[in-house]
Amino acid sequence: MITRREFIQVAMASSALVGASGFGTWSRVAAQQALTQDQLLQFDDFGNVTLIHVTDIHAQLKPIYFREPEINIGVGDAKGQVPHVTGAEFQKMFGIAPGSGDAYALSYPDFEALARGYGRMGGMDRVATVVKAIRAARPDSILLDGGDTWHGSMTSFLTKGQDMVNVMNALGVDAMTSHWEWTYGTERVKEIVETQLKFPFLGANIFDVEWDEPAFEPYKIFERGGQRIGVIGQAFPYMPIANPKWMFPEYSFGIREERMQQVVDELRAEGVDLVVVLSHNGFDVDKKMGGRVKGIDVILSGHTHDAVPEPILIGETILIATGSNGKFVSRVDLDVRDGKMMGFRHKLIPIFSDVITPDADMAALIDAERAPFKAQLEERIGTTESLLYRRGNFNGSWDDLICDAIRTERDVQIALSPGVRWGTTLLPGDAITREDIHNVTSMTYGAVYRTEMTGETLKTVLEDVADNIFNTDPYYQQGGDMVRVGGLAYAIDVSKPMGSRIDAMALADTGEAIEPAKSYTVAGWASVNEGTEGPQIWDVVEAHIRKIGTVRLQPNTSVTVTGV
Repeated sequence: MITRREFIQVAMASSALVGASGFGTWSRVAAQQALTQDQLLQFDDFGNVTLIHVTDIHAQLKPIYFREPEINIGVGDAKGQVPHVTGAEFQKMFGIAPGSGDAYALSYPDFEALARGYGRMGGMDRVATVVKAIRAARPDSILLDGGDTWHGSMTSFLTKGQDMVNVMNALGVDAMTSHWEWTYGTERVKEIVETQLKFPFLGANIFDVEWDEPAFEPYKIFERGGQRIGVIGQAFPYMPIANPKWMFPEYSFGIREERMQQVVDELRAEGVDLVVVLSHNGFDVDKKMGGRVKGIDVILSGHTHDAVPEPILIGETILIATGSNGKFVSRVDLDVRDGKMMGFRHKLIPIFSDVITPDADMAALIDAERAPFKAQLEERIGTTESLLYRRGNFNGSWDDLICDAIRTERDVQIALSPGVRWGTTLLPGDAITREDIHNVTSMTYGAVYRTEMTGETLKTVLEDVADNIFNTDPYYQQGGDMVRVGGLAYAIDVSKPMGSRIDAMALADTGEAIEPAKSYTVAGWASVNEGTEGPQIWDVVEAHIRKIGTVRLQPNTSVTVTGV
C-alpha cells in the first residue's frame, strides 16, 4: 500500500514531468515561438483546494525589470541547495533552456538581451488578470499575500502605503502577513488594519511587549472545497533588529518555534483538514522550521525573494517560494482527504506583462492612485549606459551608484548602503526617472548620516552583518544581504566563524590598508537609530545623477569572496 509520503513524492515527480510547475512544458519552445496568455495560465485542475500566493511585491504597481541574483551563497547544510544555486547551475538543476522565457524570468545570464526580447514583468493589473482566471476555474481559491506589500515605491511612501492597501483590497486578498509594513509605525499599521483592510492581518509571532500576549490574529480558518483550511501568519521574526524598533515599540516578534507548534496543534484540535503557514521568515528559516514543527502541510515562503519553480519537500511539508516584485503568482492545487494532504499540483506563473492582458478595472485603479504624483514620478533625472540592478549577497550596480552619490554629495572616504533585496532594474539606454530612484531608496528612515569611524569599528560592522548572512544556523540569519560599500575594499571568507571572516580592508581609491585605530569619514543611510540626521537618500542620489547626467559604471572588484 502506498504511503502518504510516497504519494506526495510521486505528485512531486509527476508535477515536474508533466510541466505542472510551469517550467517544463513551454520553456523548451519559448525561444522559438511567442508566448501566449493561455499558455502561461494553462493548468490541469487537481484535487479540491486551491491556494494562490503572492509575496514581496514591494509596492510595484506597474511592470518592471528585475534581474535575479548572480551571487546567493549557501552555508552549512544550505550550501549548494535551493535557493543558493544561480545562473547556469540553476538552469541545469531545473531543466531550463538557456535563452528561454523561464531562463529570463528565473535567472540572470544574458539578462539584458533577454529583457529586450521578453519585456517587462509584473504589474498588478496583470496579476489581477491571473487571479481572476484562477478563480474562474476554482471559485473557492484562497488568495494569500506574504507581506512586504505596502513598501518600496515612491507612491507607497507618499501615501503611507494607502495605494497598495486599495489595490490589494480590490484584488480580493483573503489574508496577509507583514514585514516592511511596520516601518510606517504602529499608529499607521493599526489604522490600516482596524479601519481599512478588508482581510485579516495575521501574525502568530507578534506579541504585545507589556503583557507578553499575542497581539494580532494568529490564524484564519477558511471553509473551501468542502474542507477546513487553517492559515497561520508568521511575520518577519527579526523586526526589532533589522528595522527600527522605535517605530513599533509596543510589539515583539521572533521565530517562536514553540508558539508555531502550539498554534498548529490548536488548529488540528479544531479539526482543520489542511494547515498552511503564510510566512515571512525567509527560505532557509522556513526550511528549518518546517522540519521541526510537526503538522504543517504547506509553507508559503517570503522575505528572501526566491523564485523556485518547483516545491521543496521537507518530510511531508511542501515549501513554496514565489519570488518578488509581482513577477510571479503561485497556484497550488491540493488533494485533501480525511484531514490529510494526499497530493498536489503546483505552477509558478511568470507575469510577462507584454503577454498577459491587463485587467481593466485594476488598471484604472492603479492609474487613479498614481495620478496625483504623475509629474513627480516621471521626471527624467538622467540616463544610464550601465545595467542598473540590485540583488545578490554583495554590491549590485545600483548599490555602486548609490555609494558613489553618498561619497560625492557627503564628501566622505567611505560609503555604506544597506543590503536590502528590494529594488528594480534599468537597462542600458534607459532614462532614470525620480520613480526609478525611489524604487531603490524609498523608506521611512532614509536620512544620510555623516560621521567618523575607526578601522576597528568598520571591521566590527562588516563582521556583524556577515554573521547575519553566513551563520550556518538559519535561525541566526537576521539580515538581508551584505552591507554595500563604496571606497572600501575587503576580503571575506564566508566559511570562517564570526569575527574572523573579514580581512584585507583597504581604501579602494589608494590601496592604503585600513588601520584599526585610525578614523575615517563615513556616510550611510537606513540607520535604525532614532533621530538620525541628514538629507534623504533619494535627494542625494538625484543630486548626483543630475550632475553627471549619464551613468557609466565600471565593474566593482573591491570585494574578494572565498570559502564558498
